[in-house]
Amino acid sequence: MIGRYKIADKCIEVRSIYDRVHVLCRDYKYDGSPVLTVRIAPVDIDYERECSAAEDKTEGRPVREFPDSYLETLAVYRKIADEMVDYDTLLFHGSCIAVDGKAYLFTAKSGTGKSTHTALWREYFGERAVMVNDDKPLIRITEQGATVYGTPWRGKHSLGENIAMPLSAICILERAEDNSIRPVTAREVYPMLLQQTHRPTDPAKLVKALTLIDRLGAAVGLYRLGCNMQIQAAKVAYEGMVNDK
Repeated sequence: MIGRYKIADKCIEVRSIYDRVHVLCRDYKYDGSPVLTVRIAPVDIDYERECSAAEDKTEGRPVREFPDSYLETLAVYRKIADEMVDYDTLLFHGSCIAVDGKAYLFTAKSGTGKSTHTALWREYFGERAVMVNDDKPLIRITEQGATVYGTPWRGKHSLGENIAMPLSAICILERAEDNSIRPVTAREVYPMLLQQTHRPTDPAKLVKALTLIDRLGAAVGLYRLGCNMQIQAAKVAYEGMVNDK
């Protein structure tokens, strides 16, 4: 099965075994000439199954069984992310929301509450807030700054839009009794930036990705947020990042 989609301003042709990935990407259909083509073989699906099982074992939970059609959607995005580093673009794991045309990306260890926190932003800001992507946005880093893109891979709640926004800040989220936010250096949070970025296995592409992580850390504001997941946390986070400029 074949489809063409515009993702992070690039036309990508996807040649798949199953239809599920094309349903997932339906809002990104595009008729242009592709700059890259992603082809899926059974071995790619097997690799995603192995990765999923390894993650479950690391997290200490029972190994989950997923249909091949779902695993193929992961394989497609992995291949896209591998190639996008050649276009100065990284896949970053986090929940990204925009307010008044500027985007803020929240990242944390799994289960900390990234999606819960951005839900507070939507409640607090109402129509001023737009979800860019709730799980795996793409970020392009240029000399002018960073731009974050919505993608079809937008988390279990399917929150996000086919939009691009200037990325103002990345915020490391932690649970706390009281809400507080402070700026941090790229060096201080580099391990988290590295962990939350997709890193290709190809050595040459990995070097490019590591260079892009350094550039990302210099292009946006970096913050650490302690929050209690009450509505006031959204106000504290937003004002802390906006007023620090």
